[in-house]
Amino acid sequence: MPRPQTIQIFLPAGDPRGMRVAEITTRIIRVIEVPRSQLGEFIKTPEAQQVGVYFLLGELSEVGLPRVYIGQSGSVGTRLVQHNQSKDFWNRVMVVISLTNSMTQTHALFLEWFAISEATKAGRYSLENGNAGARPHTPAPLEADCHEIHETAATLLATLGQPIFEPLTNAPAFPGEKKELFYCKSSGADGVGEYTTEGFVVRKGSRGRVENVASIQGTSNERFRNQLITEGIMAAQDNMLVFARDHLFASPSMAAIALMGRSANGWLEWKNPQGKTLDEVKRQSVTVTI
Repeated sequence: MPRPQTIQIFLPAGDPRGMRVAEITTRIIRVIEVPRSQLGEFIKTPEAQQVGVYFLLGELSEVGLPRVYIGQSGSVGTRLVQHNQSKDFWNRVMVVISLTNSMTQTHALFLEWFAISEATKAGRYSLENGNAGARPHTPAPLEADCHEIHETAATLLATLGQPIFEPLTNAPAFPGEKKELFYCKSSGADGVGEYTTEGFVVRKGSRGRVENVASIQGTSNERFRNQLITEGIMAAQDNMLVFARDHLFASPSMAAIALMGRSANGWLEWKNPQGKTLDEVKRQSVTVTI
C-alpha cells in the first residue's frame, strides 16, 4: 500500500532541467537523471563506474507512447557512451545505483529482467528492447534485495516524471468501490475502457475489428492501428483484434479508432451501462459557477 515517504532531489548544477539526483532518505538506492547533452559530465563521476541499471528515454512511438530501453552494466558510464554512438531515439537516461556500491552483476541482471517484465505489464511505455532479458540464477536473499531495490527505483522514477511501472488504472479507493467503465460496441467492436486523469485506458481482452474501412486506408490512422499490432498491444484472434494488455490512449477517440478501424469521435462512441455517452457523463456534467 502507498505510504508517506521523504524524497530528496539534488540539483548538482542548480538547473532543474539538467542533471537531477533522487533518493529516499532512509534507503541506499539513488536514481540519477542525466540529459543526453550532459552525458560527458556524468561519465566523469564515480557513480558512472558502478554496476547499475539504466533507462534510456526519448521520443514518442507511433502509438503515442514514450520509448524506453532498459539495460544494465558493470560499468554503467561505459555502456552509456556506447549507446550514445548507436541509439538515436533517447534524450535522457535514468541510472539506478547503490549508495554503498553494493550492487552486484547478479543484482543488475535480475533487475533488468524484472524491470522489462514489469514495464511490459504496465503498458505505459514502448519498449525498445529486442528481447525480455535473461533471468539469472538468484538465491532467495539476493532476490528479496532486488525486489526492494526495484520498489525504491520505481518510486524515484515516478517522482522524476517517469512512471514506467505504475498501473494504468488506479486501485479502488475503498473496499467495494466499483470502477466507472465505458463500452464501445459499434462497427463490430466489443471494448471496455476507463477514463482516467491521463487519457483513456482500453482494458485487456477488448476486441476490435480486424479490417480497416476504405476511408482510413493509407492514412495515419491505419499506420496507428498497424503499429499497435506490431508492438503486440493488439493481436489477431478468432477473426478479431484482441488487446493483449491494458493500454493508455491520449484520447477517447484514438481508443475508439483502434477498436473500430474507422474514424470516430470517442466522446460519443464510448457509453456507460446506462447508455450515456462519455461526453454526457464527463464533459457536459462540468459547469461553471460565477
